[in-house]
Amino acid sequence: MPLKTCKKGHQFFKSSDCPTCPICENERKPTTGFMAKLSAPARRALESKQIDSVDKLSTFSEKEILALHGMGKSSIPKLKAALEEKGLAFKNVD
Repeated sequence: MPLKTCKKGHQFFKSSDCPTCPICENERKPTTGFMAKLSAPARRALESKQIDSVDKLSTFSEKEILALHGMGKSSIPKLKAALEEKGLAFKNVD
């Protein structure tokens, strides 16, 4: 496993080609809100589509969210719960 250094100077080992620094990711993890309950890859998947609120999340279908790179099936129940807390749901596509 090669030693990598991020732009901030953090050094870390990673077996994959993924350039994401785990130290930087941990520093930017939200402490509140629905994003705090998600894994880093799932958060990045939502961020890639500028989804930063449950209101924005509700404009997407479950299928569209699952299709995002980094989003896994284990995140869907957490997202559904966050939506339900606000009286919302994923967009319904018939």
